[in-house]
Amino acid sequence: MNTESFFPKNIKAALQNNPPGEWIPSVPANAIRLHSGYPAPHLVPSKELKEAVAQLLEEENDLPLHYIGSPRIDKLKEWVRLRQEVRGMAAKNDELLITAGACQAIDLIARIFLDKEAVVIVESPTYMEALEIFQNYTDKIVTVPIDKDGLQTEQLAELLAERKQKGLTMPSFLYTIPTFHNPTGTTMKEERRGQVLNLAEEYDFLVLEDDAYGELGFINNPKTLKSFDTKDRVLYVGSLSKVVAPGMRIGWVHATERFIQALFWFKKDLEHPFSQATMATLLENTDFSTRLGTLSKSYQKKCQVMLAALEKYLPENLSWFVPKGGYFVWVKIPGVDTEKLLSKATEAGVSFLPGKYFFLDQTEGEEYLRLSFSYESEKNIEKGIQVLGDVVQSFLR
Repeated sequence: MNTESFFPKNIKAALQNNPPGEWIPSVPANAIRLHSGYPAPHLVPSKELKEAVAQLLEEENDLPLHYIGSPRIDKLKEWVRLRQEVRGMAAKNDELLITAGACQAIDLIARIFLDKEAVVIVESPTYMEALEIFQNYTDKIVTVPIDKDGLQTEQLAELLAERKQKGLTMPSFLYTIPTFHNPTGTTMKEERRGQVLNLAEEYDFLVLEDDAYGELGFINNPKTLKSFDTKDRVLYVGSLSKVVAPGMRIGWVHATERFIQALFWFKKDLEHPFSQATMATLLENTDFSTRLGTLSKSYQKKCQVMLAALEKYLPENLSWFVPKGGYFVWVKIPGVDTEKLLSKATEAGVSFLPGKYFFLDQTEGEEYLRLSFSYESEKNIEKGIQVLGDVVQSFLR
């Protein structure tokens, strides 16, 4: 049997891309994991989740374990609606869709808006899993660079004007992580946020706003693109993965009702009713604002430890962006292929993510690496950067 003959052309094309998760490094068990974009273990509410499961099953017996699930699922959606409202994004019930994490939300959006002829614009660099998703639907991906203030909107404007002048296909949507960006940790200036929305209106495209880290500001949380959106141009994707627990797979989309209907059409019942009911129960018993304060304080301190260690242990010719929130520090090592550096670093006992995986053209990311300060302890962060500094020094000799 020729198995390949059963795949249609679009699937064959998608299977030519790198496999999902290829970017995950092979790390020795005792290595300091500065590649892990995970919440700190002690900040994941495992005890509270255990109690939530017990309460849920005690009060509802088998109901949460059926297809339709618990009535608490509706309460979760209401919690999300109220949370959006608190953040300046008033939403009606029909403008929200709960998803199995942010990745399902992004995949659903790609599915209803992209085909092989569609164009999508992404930041360069950008979240590697979103890039993987878009490549499953189209090879017409266009990049716009970022700097310390986020997406370079002047370059975006020039790109759009040039495409229109040449009669090229205009983008279906722009994918952006404007707040505490993954991988760079940068935050888009408010002026640029307005420019993005103005350009979306002028050139008639949508904006996919990925706000997975948006409530993890060290001092404050910038206003979302969605909160400025008066024309229903923004499809906002939120998530509880970074602020509660990624394994619960709770995300959502906030968009105009017609788009939510289309997303629901393709989502069908591909969700996790037990996880949603458990999360709703947990949130019933959680002071969420206090929790966010605890998270932000902890991650800010860890970030400060990492930044101080970078100054202390890394050579002077290296540079990095200073984040105002989130999980990551983005480092440039001129003249060094960080994928080759990674093998030496893991041998020495520390890991990171090579920058190439965050770029459409991977050669653009060879001199960069992403460090995460979220997962490891402050002690391990400093030790890990010291080890990394030694490896870099030896690599540059």
